[in-house]
Amino acid sequence: MIAKEATTTIPIVMAGAGEPLELGLVPSLARPGGNVTGLAHNPGPEFAGKSLELLKEAAPKISRIAILWDSGALHEDPSLEGQQQAAKALGVTLLIHDITNAHDDAAFDAVLTTVASEAPDAVFIYPNFIAGKYTPKILDFLAEHHLPSMFQDSLVAERGALFSHYADWDELRRRTADYVDKIFKGASPAELPVEQPRRFDLVVNLTTAKALGLTIPPSIIAGADRIIE
Repeated sequence: MIAKEATTTIPIVMAGAGEPLELGLVPSLARPGGNVTGLAHNPGPEFAGKSLELLKEAAPKISRIAILWDSGALHEDPSLEGQQQAAKALGVTLLIHDITNAHDDAAFDAVLTTVASEAPDAVFIYPNFIAGKYTPKILDFLAEHHLPSMFQDSLVAERGALFSHYADWDELRRRTADYVDKIFKGASPAELPVEQPRRFDLVVNLTTAKALGLTIPPSIIAGADRIIE
């Protein structure tokens, strides 16, 4: 948004914006009409619900899932609504925790203390700035309480989370480079449609699954993009 406000003539290529329309970065995905175009990373409000289904399939006994989300992140609100619908169908209870004001260690520790007091069976974490800042604390919490988890950041699965399921950030970056190349060759950003994710990355950490005593179903293994052992 700051870059957009700074110029209306220099092309700006988004390398994975959350909500280009809602943020006012473009008036239309199909015809941006200005100097901003590129890629959006949000797969849509139903995606988080599908990730919840994966978590339940991998750990069928779970019934209480803690959700860490940021009400200040525009795309998380509709995704949370999608999760709530999915939770009804799955017969699980969501324990929702808004971390939008947990900007320091004490505040975030207080959130985790509250989560622990509710005795969840699993945790789902949205990929916002605050959760990213406190990823080490979250991973320590998950290990301490022996909890399966679903993130939307593959790097966290590599560091010990059970699952990551989200848009493929590597592909978004590659496609961003294609936009830059087209603009250098004379294309107008006003006429280049904003694209949404086409590929999604499911990462399964089997080392963590083993530590949790979980056997990941073959259907999930077969559909995974990466397996960590």
